[in-house]
Amino acid sequence: MKVTKNRNHRKISLVLAATVAFGFLAGCGKSEESATPSSMADSEKTARLTYVNWAEGVAYTHLAELVLEEKMGYDVEITAADVGPAYIAVADGKYDAYMECWRDLHQDYLENAGDRVISLGNVYEGTVLGLAVPSYVTIDTIAEIKGNEDKFGGRIVGIDPGAGMMKAIEADLIPDYDLDITLIPSSGPAMTAALGKAIAEEEWIVVPSWKPHWMFGRWDLKILEQDPDKAIWKEGDIEIIGRHDIDEDKPELAAFLRNMFVTDAQISDLMFKIEESELPIEEVVSTWMDDNEDVVEAWIPKT
Repeated sequence: MKVTKNRNHRKISLVLAATVAFGFLAGCGKSEESATPSSMADSEKTARLTYVNWAEGVAYTHLAELVLEEKMGYDVEITAADVGPAYIAVADGKYDAYMECWRDLHQDYLENAGDRVISLGNVYEGTVLGLAVPSYVTIDTIAEIKGNEDKFGGRIVGIDPGAGMMKAIEADLIPDYDLDITLIPSSGPAMTAALGKAIAEEEWIVVPSWKPHWMFGRWDLKILEQDPDKAIWKEGDIEIIGRHDIDEDKPELAAFLRNMFVTDAQISDLMFKIEESELPIEEVVSTWMDDNEDVVEAWIPKT
């Protein structure tokens, strides 16, 4: 696990073990680089943000970090973690906000957090979820996976085991469609790596997918149609979730997070540039921020 605090040390690990993330976020461990000073938790000009290692959240969380640091004078710490530990960390007040709530998929976590967290509004609207296959795969619906499981190697290459999509696939989709297939947990980056390898070899593969995501810009993919009687996913939004007392302790930060919003075109552009570049992520994000000054300026609260 990697904690980002000083720009000179921003090397973000893209694959994180759930147990390690839980240990840090729950307060059972410390950063590899340094423990968080107590002054950081107490100061109004600090921000502690947690996010999941999904492409869109990685992109706009790093963008938020730069805006807060370079334009608002904040000391910022961002930490990647699995979904469950991220909610716990915010509910317990160890972090100011969780940057990527998919409400329809995260009801269990939200109910567990209860009134210890609040919504800070949508950061993106119009999400699409489903199972995706390369365009050369000759099926168009989830139902057509039945009887073709062997062509997919008997598996769905998944993402983080705690993700809401994974729970829905395991508990609902596979039994509802009577599929003889195994859901393999991995991570967002591992899933896209497997997808890229399969496409290069023109093999059949099926993966959880969502928009926004850079993979739709890189590869020719199609989302399999759901049976109307067995529909699991619908269009939704992505929210930022804050600890319950963030408005009292850090009103400017709360206002900034409420103002944050990216369109599909904006986040798709940023994600694709991050994915395609060989430069460190902070350099790509910094260039994007400079090129989109009007977007980020609208997020900064006016006093």
